[in-house]
Amino acid sequence: MPFKKVIGPFDTVNSAIVVSKKSRTNTIMSSKTQMDAPQKARILVGIAGWSYADWNGIVYPTPRPRDFHEATYLADFFDTIEINTSFYHPLKAASASQWIERIERNPQFIFTAKLWQKFTHEGGTGAEDVKIVREGFDVLHDAGRLGAVLLQFPFSFHHTTENVARLNQILDDFEYYPLVVEVRHASWTQNSFYELLRKRGVGICNIDQPLIGRSVKPGEKATSAVGYVRLHGRRYDTWFSDDPESPPSERYNYLYSAKELEPWVERIQHVAENAQTTFVITNNHYRGKGVVNALELVRMLSGNKVKVPETLRHHYPRLESVADEPAKEPMLFPLPPE
Repeated sequence: MPFKKVIGPFDTVNSAIVVSKKSRTNTIMSSKTQMDAPQKARILVGIAGWSYADWNGIVYPTPRPRDFHEATYLADFFDTIEINTSFYHPLKAASASQWIERIERNPQFIFTAKLWQKFTHEGGTGAEDVKIVREGFDVLHDAGRLGAVLLQFPFSFHHTTENVARLNQILDDFEYYPLVVEVRHASWTQNSFYELLRKRGVGICNIDQPLIGRSVKPGEKATSAVGYVRLHGRRYDTWFSDDPESPPSERYNYLYSAKELEPWVERIQHVAENAQTTFVITNNHYRGKGVVNALELVRMLSGNKVKVPETLRHHYPRLESVADEPAKEPMLFPLPPE
């Protein structure tokens, strides 16, 4: 299925990919045209989080310019970022307001955000917990900058009567937002679950993960107007590791090859055929590998070359094949990513 990027006021951004559900013809649309044409589906490709110490000097320049902020920098290359910090603690309204200001140069930019782990991993939540979570999400939502709230459940969350009830309660608590559910255990891959999501207008997250035991396999489903895809990497040796000598980041230390991404391009296209906005998030974040793969996916989906962070291309020379401009400085001796 052919795609073209949306051309907005800032031509430095790797813009949203747009596809017509009817004509299948390539179209270049202005922001106003996009708003006036609901039949057009968007694909927004981005990364999970931005605050990683191992990105310094690889994704981000060193030294950093004055007033540098990671979200502002990344919004020059992507139209979405999945907020990770909201998983570990509720997002503060002040932080949400600041981030909206940080990405305002990109009018097409939309955040997604993970729900606080107390709801998805721990339990025992109440009305006060819902209230404090909403404080930050409401700021993003009311500004038109929240595309989805992701409910990421662990592999241990199996399909049981009790867990279905728990899921329904969470959906009730946050029905104000566009919701997406990520489950990792294959017991959920049944029609009754997908029908539940459709009836409630909730999206399903299609994931790429190491296929160990009863892990959910790659899919291409859409159960609401929001499509969602997350690529976690394929580190079979560390995905479920409890080795204290192995840092948690090693789970995401994986760089997809172009051959591994190709089937996902087709799946993403199929998801987008049945959704209005599809978010594609690379979570293999270690040392910027997810940034590399996200840029490559934009190139593969759009057919257009993309803007590439100068620092990153020195560590990953393969980005030269997708970059829309030559490197500012010649790479006589490319730096290793590790």
